Amino acid sequence: MTDSTHPATRQEAVKTLAGLIKEVHFAMLTVQTGAGHLHAHPMTTQQVEFDGDIWFIGSRDSEQVRDMAARPQVNVSYSNPDKGVYVSVYGTAKLVEDRAKLDELWSDFYQTYFPQGKEDPNIQLIQIHAGGAEYWEGNGKIRSLLEFAKGLVGGKPDMGENETVRL
Repeated sequence: MTDSTHPATRQEAVKTLAGLIKEVHFAMLTVQTGAGHLHAHPMTTQQVEFDGDIWFIGSRDSEQVRDMAARPQVNVSYSNPDKGVYVSVYGTAKLVEDRAKLDELWSDFYQTYFPQGKEDPNIQLIQIHAGGAEYWEGNGKIRSLLEFAKGLVGGKPDMGENETVRL
């Protein structure tokens, strides 16, 4: 696996990350608790084009949202093992009130969590402004296993690409 800091422009980095996370339906959003522990929560990935900001819909009364309000530095990780794609994005969380954005992000899926629909007073939009990311892109599950086996028998495996980008 190569390991480098990619000299891409912000626009190129955003485009690369958008392509990698586009088909990942769930992400893990990691926050820091009041006790200083890191706590990750599964979140539904919004089907909007990544432009440097990641959006989630959360519960206003959740511990996770309270933690983000107090300590906005967060991490969002994505995993698509079938394609050999792993992405870790660090950034700053902001709690947002924006009806137009809620309308854009809303799907009937959320009705389970917010029984009153888009009018539920417990809805909290969460905007993560990405500061940078690291990603690993392999050759898919089977190819990665073959390359790993190659390494075990003394060959030099090609485990894919590892890049760090600043946004």
